[in-house]
Amino acid sequence: MQAALIQLNVSDTPARNLAGTVKMVRDAAAQGAEFILTPEVTNCVSTSRDHQRSVLQYEEDDITLAALRDAAREAGIWLLIGSLGFKTGDADGRFANRSFVIDPQGQIKARYDKIHMFDVDIDEGESYRESAGYRPGDQAVVAQTPFAKIGMSICYDMRFPKLYQALADAGATILTMPAAFSPVTGAAHWHTLLRARAIETGCFVLAPAQTGTHPSDRHKTRDTFGHSLVVAPWGEVLLDAGTAPGIYPFTLDMARVHEARTRVPSLANRREFGAP
Repeated sequence: MQAALIQLNVSDTPARNLAGTVKMVRDAAAQGAEFILTPEVTNCVSTSRDHQRSVLQYEEDDITLAALRDAAREAGIWLLIGSLGFKTGDADGRFANRSFVIDPQGQIKARYDKIHMFDVDIDEGESYRESAGYRPGDQAVVAQTPFAKIGMSICYDMRFPKLYQALADAGATILTMPAAFSPVTGAAHWHTLLRARAIETGCFVLAPAQTGTHPSDRHKTRDTFGHSLVVAPWGEVLLDAGTAPGIYPFTLDMARVHEARTRVPSLANRREFGAP
């Protein structure tokens, strides 16, 4: 089937981002894509928790989710919304980082809340405490579609291979890894991690990404790595989008999953073992 990754450079204002994102989804569909994927935090990239509290919405009220559901229905396509930031009503005020699979009728077929929080000190000038603003999820999710079972994840999850083994064990043949990756860790680890997850599971890895310096009129800007990737089950990089925002089409040949798993049946050969 024909598919497309959308690489975005969004601002910290959801309403400002919406028209461009919807247009790219519609344009990708017009070019023949039947499955379209957007990056992590499609609605808002911000370094300010206070600003997020002022612009993020609850899921039921979110303008980006509603508009993208309409776009999927109008175009008759499957859509992975890499993730959206939402208010949750939790007592501690933390948000949800939630990914969606949308069907061609515009219905939500699956939701996934990011499990692993990016709490790191990369260097003296760059640190993140994702758990200070976002609550972690606790449930792995596989979405059923007519063309594949999709194992859902978000960004930092990709460093935890047991999640992907569990998704493959549950039948996933596509792993989605939408991201807003740091340029420092991206240059060091992005390609290696994505190729490893594909090879270990014999799955396609589809990783739409945010890219560039993200506009903000009020707060410190944030940079992301770009390089949206498609990795085949044998580990070949089929698509690297570089750093330019845009629509990146590709073809999914699901027969390659069976081929890779037959050549090296590592999932079947796995054994339990005692801890050292």
